[in-house]
Amino acid sequence: MTVALCALSHSPLYGIAEPAAGVLAEVDAGLRHLQAFARAFDPEVTVVFGPDHFNGVFYDMMPAFCIGRAATAVGDWGTREGPLAVDRAAASRLTQAVLDSGIDIAQSERLVIDHGIAQPMEFLFGKGFMQPLVPVFINAVGLPLGPMQRVRLLGEAVGREVARWNRRVLLVASGGLSHDPPVPRLADATADVAARLIDGRNPTPEARALRQQRVIEAGRTHAQGHGHYQEVNPAFDRKVLDLLSTGALEAFDVWRNEQIETEGGHSGHEIRAWVAAFAALHAIGPYRMTHRGYWPVREWMTGFALACAELEQHP
Repeated sequence: MTVALCALSHSPLYGIAEPAAGVLAEVDAGLRHLQAFARAFDPEVTVVFGPDHFNGVFYDMMPAFCIGRAATAVGDWGTREGPLAVDRAAASRLTQAVLDSGIDIAQSERLVIDHGIAQPMEFLFGKGFMQPLVPVFINAVGLPLGPMQRVRLLGEAVGREVARWNRRVLLVASGGLSHDPPVPRLADATADVAARLIDGRNPTPEARALRQQRVIEAGRTHAQGHGHYQEVNPAFDRKVLDLLSTGALEAFDVWRNEQIETEGGHSGHEIRAWVAAFAALHAIGPYRMTHRGYWPVREWMTGFALACAELEQHP
């Protein structure tokens, strides 16, 4: 058995909004590095931690964490649509292991994922990826959110279970880092938006296109220096990456959700996926971050980051 990790941001505006000169080429080179790393590792199963953006998980039942024993992608933002090759036995073992560790987690027989999980899998394995995987939903937008310590403990429980498998397991984290996109919040939503946040399943193609166009317009306005969205915060992002690189993950336990939102934007909570994945790797043994890239991409409204990590010694 051996375990490795790839962590990367996602952005619906990737491939739509053109970043500053040279940035896209650098990001694409970084993505090719991660793709080569993942394909050379050739995982037998991939455990992917990621959020949802009110495309698959809604307030009618908003878990903090959920493991899918079966999953379908909605196909938003040009990502693939349809069923995923979920390893049901592995998903069942992870769910039971997390519950046995004292962390409450939901289990889904019909988990719906969006670009928060689909896009990084496409970056790593291509558009038609059919790698066996276990999707682990980490709530990052449906307030209220639990404490960061629970995220670390979830990751550690996953790592301890994975360590028992005689398989090559790739851990994937998707999210952030600092960003403040136009994701609606229930507290100040209009009645029609609130209804969509509570149960907005199966929108018409026209409704999805309109929603996506609003995000494109918000990104364009933000890139021009207008609008009210929070700026990318490279200082916050460096702090996150530095802690992840050292393995000092317990430091995240005291990070208050209000602090993350103030420094990292309303969607800065997506660092939870990174913390969970690195905690899973750390539970198996000391690791080293073998690759790290970062770009504050204003046009994508995202602190876009990439990382690879490997265990110091393969168990």
